[in-house]
Amino acid sequence: MTPLQQNCTLLWCTKTMRGAFVDPGGDLDRLKKNAEAHGVSIEKIILTHGHIDHCGGAKILADELGVPIEGPQEADRFWIARLEDDGRAYGIPAKIFEPNRWLKEGDGVTVGELSFDVYHCPGHTPGHLVFHHPPSKLALVGDVLFQGSIGRTDFPMSNHEDLIEAITGKLWPLGDDTVFIPGHGPMSSFGQERRTNAFVADRVLARA
Repeated sequence: MTPLQQNCTLLWCTKTMRGAFVDPGGDLDRLKKNAEAHGVSIEKIILTHGHIDHCGGAKILADELGVPIEGPQEADRFWIARLEDDGRAYGIPAKIFEPNRWLKEGDGVTVGELSFDVYHCPGHTPGHLVFHHPPSKLALVGDVLFQGSIGRTDFPMSNHEDLIEAITGKLWPLGDDTVFIPGHGPMSSFGQERRTNAFVADRVLARA
């Protein structure tokens, strides 16, 4: 989505056909058409973090659909407060918002009858969250981890050490067979990244 090429995920429960958008940063008409094409009734918006490309369109879409926003963790209030300024800078329509529910480590998020565990994984932003669905071994990791790379830590309030600790301490224990959807680029698995990632592969960290 958008010129920043971020991933927005449409999740739904096949039993109820109720769904959620994760990180709707923009191109909202395209998102709504996609949900309609799959027969999905959107019940909420879920956010991994407060950067413009991941939540710039959240408030606009929530108002249009009449649904709540859940996430991110409250430490990302700093980023949400500057959404409109960042939107003008990047040419992305954006509105500041207060989520209906700030999330924290240990919370759960439901989509239809599906339940996702919430992990606080700071580093890219201080309030970044990861959502994990244990039965399907699927994680939505936002900009924490990518295929072959990791999230940037040169932004205000970023912290490289926190990011590495979140990846190794919270994501790796979920299992090598866990597949993840990153905030940008193609999907991968934690096992593949532990073998090949130039920043957090086991052999790389062993030399650090």
